Amino acid sequence: MKKFKEIEKLDDKARVEKMKELKIELIKKGIAANRQNKGKTKEIKKAIARLLTVQTKPSLENK
Repeated sequence: MKKFKEIEKLDDKARVEKMKELKIELIKKGIAANRQNKGKTKEIKKAIARLLTVQTKPSLENK
C-alpha cells in the first residue's frame, strides 16, 4: 500500500476509488477466513485508516 505522503498527493476521486478497492479486498479476505494471513488484513485496515486520516485532515486544520 501507499505511504501517507503518496496518499496526500492523490485527488479526492482517486482516494474514494482506492477506499472502495480496499474495502472490497478486506471483505474478500474476511470471507475467505484465511487465519494464516492476518498480516495482509492488518495492512489493508491500516491503509483504510490512512485514507480516512487524509480525508479528515483539511477539516481539522480549519478548526
